[in-house]
Amino acid sequence: MANMSLKKNEMPSQEPNVRNKNFDEVALGYTPEMAIDEAKRCLNCKNKPCVSGCPVRIDIPEFIKCVANCDFEEAYAVLSRSTSLPAVCGRVCPQESQCESKCVRGIKGEPVAIGRLERFVADYHNANCKTLPEKPKANGHKVAVIGSGPAGLACAGELAKKGYAVTVFEALHVAGGVLVYGIPEFRLPKAIVKREIDGLKALGVEISTNTVIGKTFSIDELMSEQGFEAVFIGSGAGLPRFMNIPGENLKGVYSANEFLTRINLMKAYREDSSTPIQKPKSAAIVGGGNVAMDAARCAKRLGAENVYIVYRRSEEELPARAEEVEHAKEEGIIFRTLTNPREIIGNENGFVSKLICSEMELGEPDASGRRKPIEKVGSTVEIECDCVIMSIGTSPNPLIKSTTNGLETERHGCIVADENGKTSIDGVYAGGDAVTGAATVILAMGAGKNAAKAIDEYIMSK
Repeated sequence: MANMSLKKNEMPSQEPNVRNKNFDEVALGYTPEMAIDEAKRCLNCKNKPCVSGCPVRIDIPEFIKCVANCDFEEAYAVLSRSTSLPAVCGRVCPQESQCESKCVRGIKGEPVAIGRLERFVADYHNANCKTLPEKPKANGHKVAVIGSGPAGLACAGELAKKGYAVTVFEALHVAGGVLVYGIPEFRLPKAIVKREIDGLKALGVEISTNTVIGKTFSIDELMSEQGFEAVFIGSGAGLPRFMNIPGENLKGVYSANEFLTRINLMKAYREDSSTPIQKPKSAAIVGGGNVAMDAARCAKRLGAENVYIVYRRSEEELPARAEEVEHAKEEGIIFRTLTNPREIIGNENGFVSKLICSEMELGEPDASGRRKPIEKVGSTVEIECDCVIMSIGTSPNPLIKSTTNGLETERHGCIVADENGKTSIDGVYAGGDAVTGAATVILAMGAGKNAAKAIDEYIMSK
């Protein structure tokens, strides 16, 4: 019998005042009973509007129908036809603005909890199926993938399924890209990322860590000397931006990238960490996106009594997911909106002591469609803090471009590529944040998947 409830099944989670003191996963996941009940809310629409909102085109009604029928392994098989990282996507994708935004049930209530069901199916499979996928028959062709983030892993997985010998080159010592260095443990446990990557290795994907393309090999060398017939660049956008205001060189000022990498990848929050990080008493995070929320919630877990989100627009304009904003508020994060930093003040020892800001008001919409923030003349806001974390965006690292001739980039350093990932160099494709600038995991995966299809067509046509 269909479940016509207007509301989703609630996601069980840790209590806010417990979870803001640990790095364990916040959301605990559906039970089988919850998942089946939620799946029965799906109307199984014939025209499948939800699929149009999914960048990797998962057959959403089909996998949900399998869940409703208690066939969780078949649901996983449906997911696996379209995505290489279902346990990851079920946790970090902005379903509310993608697949769930197209759900018919959302017209007169809440949409079906597609993301939560994807997570449940992947977790159920990982807990109950210990066998890894079989390696496909080799087709005799080699492809190199630069970067082991979501774009690179998606591209590698699609090509491996077709029998390509794929080698993924990763600059860091651990594979996963932003999934391991950028997203905190309490949102995406690293054991889950490792399990997904192990599945790709079982398909035959080789991962070469500690390999910096641009230093170890150039792109030209990969193709001319290493025998790769095509290259996919999925190196992300890891170069942090700063505001260039006075005081940014003080001790206690971090980019969100550095702060999160130290915590997520190097486990700096542990007492026995070999790369410890400052544990702030009061932290100000500048920015309003998901990365800013991650940094703020990490600072809280490091023991900071006061943690501020400092954002120059109003709360309605916050680019972070509504769920992340809600979780941050529940955990005690203080939001100082319509507030824009103009100077960081230090003490006599060169450490941050306060953040000086201006009050803002909203004017006419800018090029992005959001109302432009305008400074209130003569206004001053002081925030006492010993740590300032800049989370105002990132751009691609220019190292890749410097290693090959003819790779076209635009003024922000992003690689120019068409809708299939084809760049200005024959046989070289790109996708994800290296092309779009910082975006979402699922959009990067969609780009990697599209590029894999184009690479297959390119090599086969030769």
